Amino acid sequence: MSSGDGQQSQALTKPALSDIQASALVESVFGLKVSKIKPLPSYDDQNFHVYVSKSKDTTDGPTEFVLKISNTESSSHPDLIEVQSQVMMFLKAAGFPTASVCHTKGDHTASLMSIDSGSGVKSHLVRLLTYLPGRPVAEIPFSAQLLYNIGRLAASLDKTLEKFHHPKLSCLQREDFIWNLKNVPLLEKYLYTLGQNRNREIVEQVIQLFKEEVMTKLSHFRECINHGDLNDHNLLVESSESASGGSEYQISGILDFGDMSYGYYVFEVAITIMYMMIESSTPVQVGGHVLAGFESVIPLTAVERGALFLLVCGRFCQSLVMATYSCQLHPENTEYLMITAKTGWKHLQLMFDMGQKAVEEIWFETAKSYASGTSM
Repeated sequence: MSSGDGQQSQALTKPALSDIQASALVESVFGLKVSKIKPLPSYDDQNFHVYVSKSKDTTDGPTEFVLKISNTESSSHPDLIEVQSQVMMFLKAAGFPTASVCHTKGDHTASLMSIDSGSGVKSHLVRLLTYLPGRPVAEIPFSAQLLYNIGRLAASLDKTLEKFHHPKLSCLQREDFIWNLKNVPLLEKYLYTLGQNRNREIVEQVIQLFKEEVMTKLSHFRECINHGDLNDHNLLVESSESASGGSEYQISGILDFGDMSYGYYVFEVAITIMYMMIESSTPVQVGGHVLAGFESVIPLTAVERGALFLLVCGRFCQSLVMATYSCQLHPENTEYLMITAKTGWKHLQLMFDMGQKAVEEIWFETAKSYASGTSM
């Protein structure tokens, strides 16, 4: 989503290719003939939905793809991009609904290209992924079952990644990466963007509590690789008919592995809870269903459960503060950047006003109400 520190963010250049330039890239780098192309929303990379014409060589292959052009900061870390691509392929082989990574004409998973998109020639990594079907979770009404399934997916994903190996895996040790949940204290350098108001006061309190109550307990959390961004736009669903004749939603796609890093199991469930709260009319109730699904695969320890409230608050702060900061850098992208802020500040204030004990009681009682076995 964003780069590691303020100086890098200032230097970060988001690509701004035209449709014609993007089409030419698909043809020159991947050897596919574009029949139609349209931009997709993105944070600080540039994405296109690409349709390709079938040829005698591609009769059985996919015809829809996502062209991903990484920003200059991400493009300067090709090992990290390569690990992300390998993770997607590993998870797909394990049965998860992730995209396939298309190889270039030179049989690589990405290509570093010199591109002039209006602000001089810059180097950008270019990838092509298969297009995944479905609608973002943000566009559909939540059910308790779907929230449970999303929690279960988050845990299963992290558990599966225990078996992932790669010679460049150490690049996921992203110590100063602003989106790693342990780096909530790094938000202090961006607080000036909020001005002086109640929102800033809450963020300052969360940061202080985070330092005292979370940072001191990190050694007690179980480590793993985190997807780190299972938000309501990065999970896709498709409708299917249930056994009772009604319709239910199945998860059909997991998008955007750009925020992957080493973290902890409890980070993944906290991040997932926070993002599932965004579109909900009863946001505090969401957490218990997601937690129940997660714990059906990976039960949290008492210490991890005790940190959950502040971790969710911390993720709200990361998302809200960095969106405000990014809007100052990229005012043309304000509508996309401020998606979370539309309800996020209200939800964070609600959690803070209710207090940890009251919120935890709702979460833990809801989770307890599910069957006590490891699956539903």
